[in-house]
Amino acid sequence: MNKKINISDFTLEELEQYIDSIGEKKFHAKQIYKWIHKIGVLSFDEMTDISKSLRDKLKQDTYILNMDIIECQKSKKDGTMKFLIKLMDNCAIETVFMVYNYGNTLCVSTQVGCKMGCKFCASTKEGYERNLFASEIEGQIQAVQRYTGEKISNVVYMGIGEPLDNFDNVIKSINLINSANGLNIGARHISLSTCGIVPKIYELASLNTQCTLSISLHATTDEKRREIMPIANKYTIEEILKACKEYIKITGRRISFEYALIYGENDSYKEAMELAKLLRVMIAHVNLIPVNEIKNGKYKKASEKSVEKFMNTLNSCGIVTTVRRELGSDIDAACGQLRKKYLDKIEND
Repeated sequence: MNKKINISDFTLEELEQYIDSIGEKKFHAKQIYKWIHKIGVLSFDEMTDISKSLRDKLKQDTYILNMDIIECQKSKKDGTMKFLIKLMDNCAIETVFMVYNYGNTLCVSTQVGCKMGCKFCASTKEGYERNLFASEIEGQIQAVQRYTGEKISNVVYMGIGEPLDNFDNVIKSINLINSANGLNIGARHISLSTCGIVPKIYELASLNTQCTLSISLHATTDEKRREIMPIANKYTIEEILKACKEYIKITGRRISFEYALIYGENDSYKEAMELAKLLRVMIAHVNLIPVNEIKNGKYKKASEKSVEKFMNTLNSCGIVTTVRRELGSDIDAACGQLRKKYLDKIEND
């Protein structure tokens, strides 16, 4: 077990306190922070503007996080890249690199596995192992930037795990990613998706981070939602929407509602009208997602015709609605699929 301190997990303020505690001048903290978070070095020897004595002291007691990419799948259709990344304890997570006309987007994981148990999601199938540290969330961006040579301009917290179930580390990672001395990715270029942990939505609102909040709704009644999302046994749609209104009131930001269209389950005209009725009283955008079919899963993707009809119905009701562009359809781009193959391989070896 590594007893050294993970210096990559420090905010600038925490790093200043640490540097002061080892008898060094605080201004060195900003230099070190920039080397790690802005430039992305993996060795203290690369920090050419600090003394060798300080570098030796840092080497003795701390380490810079390095996460190994063990597999990369690249779509021949659209260039989407799915990465399997090994952590220092040999756990594996996934992250997805997507190219849009407004910039490069990275979909990051927040946990190793997931507790939420959504029936249509592969990332919950292998169970939950642990939360990711803030540096491991930010580290996915650093690892992919090193691998691709491309700058990430947008981050979506929509990979493996429930972000609000790892609240403190997620908020800290947003601060690392947003820092002007680090990656300097604006809060409005960061989206956080949740299945609806109501108390944490209120807590997130109180912080007023200016990130985009996305709610994984996927049903218009509690009864239907409980069938596909266990979290619905704890929080009702009414409670979630009440928290969303508070988020909008405090932040002034529009909320995005994700709705995975499942054939014969939630893709009817009636459900589109019910969804419009639920959302018409708030600033909202609906992002329709033809559900990813997973191996041995019971849910099937809605037809293109029903997706288009659902979208047109919502738009005609004044609810701004788009269909998520399907990327990486020829690779294991859905959450959890690549990690599952990795775990199966380990088990069989």
